[in-house]
Amino acid sequence: QVQLVESGGGLAQPGGSLRLSCVTSRSIFNFNAMGWYRQAPGKQREVVAVMTRGGDTNYADFVKGRFTISRDNAKNTAYLQMDSLKPEDTAVYYCNGHWGSTNYWGQGTQVTVSS
Repeated sequence: QVQLVESGGGLAQPGGSLRLSCVTSRSIFNFNAMGWYRQAPGKQREVVAVMTRGGDTNYADFVKGRFTISRDNAKNTAYLQMDSLKPEDTAVYYCNGHWGSTNYWGQGTQVTVSS
């Protein structure tokens, strides 16, 4: 069974930082790509950042220059470093792992940006 477990969400002030972590139950090399998505109240889930197995990255325009996706292969963990946070970044953030033809999701972690 493949599991993804996120952590690191919480409350941050505008301009602040948070780092999200996503631990996979299998070797992270199994995944074609790891990504972070978010869903704000009343909105559809949207992609934030994706990293391929080869290390290529893609970011949504609204986070470019502020968020960084990375991974630690030895720890089977993907990260999302979020800097210069804005109130509009408030959402539940989900880790996604794409393995073969299957997408696996974490349970989500709440990020709230407010003064």
